[in-house]
Amino acid sequence: MLVELTGLFERGALRGLPVRCWDVRESVDAFRFMAQARHIGKVVLTIPHTPDGTILITGGTGNLGSLIAHHLVTTHGARDLILTSRQGPNAPGATELTNQLQQHGARIRTISCDLTDRTALTTLIDEIGPLTGVVHTAGALADTTIDHLNPDTLTTTLTPKANPAWWLHELTQDHDLALFVVFSSVAGVLGNAGQANYAAANSFLDALITHRRRQGLPGTSLAWGWWQREGGMTAHLTQADHDRMTRAGIHGLTDAEGTTLFDTALDRGLGAVAPVKLHLPTLNRADTVPAVLRGLVRAVRPAARQATVPAESWADRIAALMPEERDRAVLDLVRQQSARVLGHSDADRIDPGQAFKDTGFDSLTAVEFRNRVTTATGLRLPATLIFDHPTPNALADHLLAQLGPLGDGGSSSPEVLRDLERFERQLFDTRPDDEVGTAIAVRLRSILAHLDAPATAPAARTASAQVLDTLEDASQSELLSFIDKEFGRASN
Repeated sequence: MLVELTGLFERGALRGLPVRCWDVRESVDAFRFMAQARHIGKVVLTIPHTPDGTILITGGTGNLGSLIAHHLVTTHGARDLILTSRQGPNAPGATELTNQLQQHGARIRTISCDLTDRTALTTLIDEIGPLTGVVHTAGALADTTIDHLNPDTLTTTLTPKANPAWWLHELTQDHDLALFVVFSSVAGVLGNAGQANYAAANSFLDALITHRRRQGLPGTSLAWGWWQREGGMTAHLTQADHDRMTRAGIHGLTDAEGTTLFDTALDRGLGAVAPVKLHLPTLNRADTVPAVLRGLVRAVRPAARQATVPAESWADRIAALMPEERDRAVLDLVRQQSARVLGHSDADRIDPGQAFKDTGFDSLTAVEFRNRVTTATGLRLPATLIFDHPTPNALADHLLAQLGPLGDGGSSSPEVLRDLERFERQLFDTRPDDEVGTAIAVRLRSILAHLDAPATAPAARTASAQVLDTLEDASQSELLSFIDKEFGRASN
């Protein structure tokens, strides 16, 4: 029987049961997974081991790659490192790094390799021989707003980060790896203005590690926040960029903090994790918090927030002002938001007549500024706002024009339109569930039918009015019954 079964397996007529692997340090999660009957096939615990052979570090001569190489040698006792980069031994600081690590008794080989070329990477790994560890730190940036994304900007970020990660996974599956670490970014977890392409590349790395671990292979993805050390991919960042990230509640990591988090993730056998230095008080004060962080902060609940917000909109408040006060109020708003984005403590530092681009704005700060003005005014504004209206004065005039003609101290919009605007904002803020959303949609269609009915069709208008009267006091179950009846009538 065993001989027959072996033949069936060899011919592919039979396949083994699927296997779901867990690091032994995650045994509690594995048993819980099995106890809840969520598994199909076998649940296997794997035993980690120490990478006591050759470790490959991609981007090993770069900013973070060199730091990790030094840390692996001096703290973990690594004795055989392969450092790869496009320039290899000709990279800035490569000679000094090699000499320094060799003084600790390590064998260091710095090799030039184009990671975007699978053939070159295959040749490198074949020449190196069996590996016991891989650390993929290589990457590249091509920051731009989403409306300017194109194949070139996508290729710049995906080819050095996502493609080599997958190839390294394929090429080392038969190696007895103890370590497979990829350097991801929190941009793929929380998002970041102007980094949609970079976020996509790093999200791929996170997914790859999940895939590896389910196959019983080692894997850790570190979705780093920003580092305080200068150079490498972050060499272009200015103080304004650092201030913007700090205002978002994310502080920079020191070298000591980063390497400690690196060790913690490896010691605990973690998979896809985000080593980020969060400043919770800042997040608590934020108007919006990323969904993944809402369990960490004590943000004001939507119902409580709405209860404290005045019923009148920004447009109502501006319309209620005297004509000579409106220009000043709108300009003050523009200058205040400009100052916050640029990190100024005083709006007086913003010259109303000076172009935004001359005060320190770039494409990323422009997006943040647009988002802030949108939140403050409730107006729908394009990402090109400061480029279309290049000075605070010009933008203030544009915002006033968006409100339409205003009377002296009163709004030109009828009360029903202002009520409709408030309803629209509430609808998009609360996102009703399916049943309530369906009922609202039916009601709105009935209202539209009533408005679209010709003035010469009183009978149709009367019928619409009767529908509106019926729905006005209907319960949710009655609304759903009405929908079923109307849809049934249409299908018949």
